[in-house]
Amino acid sequence: MATGTHKSPRSAKVNRLGLERDAYKGGNSTLCPGCGHDSISNRIIDAAWELGITPTRMMKFSGIGCSSKTPAYFVSSSHGFNSVHGRMPSVATGAKMVNRTLLAVGVSGDGDTGSIGMGQFKHLLRRNVQMVYIVENNGVYGLTKGQFSATSDPGQVNKYAGGLNEFPTLDPCLEALVADCGFVARCFAGDAKQVREVLQAAMRHRGTALVDIISPCVTFNNRDDSTKSFSWGKEHQDPIADYTFIPDFQEITAEVDDQGVTSVKLHDGSILRVKHLTEDYDPTDRLAALRLLEKAKREQLLLTGIFYISEDRPSLAEYEKLPERPLAHLDVAELRPPREKLDEVMRDLMRQEVA
Repeated sequence: MATGTHKSPRSAKVNRLGLERDAYKGGNSTLCPGCGHDSISNRIIDAAWELGITPTRMMKFSGIGCSSKTPAYFVSSSHGFNSVHGRMPSVATGAKMVNRTLLAVGVSGDGDTGSIGMGQFKHLLRRNVQMVYIVENNGVYGLTKGQFSATSDPGQVNKYAGGLNEFPTLDPCLEALVADCGFVARCFAGDAKQVREVLQAAMRHRGTALVDIISPCVTFNNRDDSTKSFSWGKEHQDPIADYTFIPDFQEITAEVDDQGVTSVKLHDGSILRVKHLTEDYDPTDRLAALRLLEKAKREQLLLTGIFYISEDRPSLAEYEKLPERPLAHLDVAELRPPREKLDEVMRDLMRQEVA
């Protein structure tokens, strides 16, 4: 088990690329002051800066909704695509197929993912597209004035439109586990350290990394009894572990007591150190994660952390046997079969037709 302290770049003014943190900022936010989404944008900036990701090597995707505005607020020199409502997974899949070398970060919402985009979300997980998929989950349609979403609490009262939510909540983490996603986590936007460490691990994961972040809507869903509010989250958040992410380029300089610590080695050599806050927690046990999330859903517990992580499943690029050199960089001669090969295919088809 690899454990220990490590040298962190947080005290430095520049990262390993010689860039200051400001190089990873985006435009000024137009979201409501205090929105949890802005906190998440800042944590994405932190994670990308600390990992030393080249800004132009990142591509950002979103659909429609308050959450889908946030890619404009981080890493402005990266590539970006704001898609149709619920269709972000298709666009991200296509982009990763033609250039597997870029880091893909998708930002969605509980409506964009849990309602109109649910089918696309499930197929993205099934195919294991290598990307970070963030759900900024506030349990309400904030952009269209506060209607209930698929993740609204049963019994939740709509602040302005009136009425009581009578339907059960949809849990993105449970949906991801059922789809055999290899990285499933939930965070609270008010816990900056946890969000940052989890996002760094997600950015180095081999396949789809689902990070469901409870992100309070201060305008339409800030009631104290809402499980998506800041006050409820601060009082009820129950982290299942404490996390330290060590990139492959950072040296572990001292051994420490490893009691209660599991170290998960990611495919690129990075290490995720998981310090257990409960005795029976195992982030590599998928069935245990399902049971834990079912209990949390039933009892309305705000459990946060990485529920499940596995590096065993091949990514979509590996399934499809894509070359290391991105398809977008291949020339026409490399992409198009030669004339004699096409003629051979046509002759075979004609013989089959005659037969």
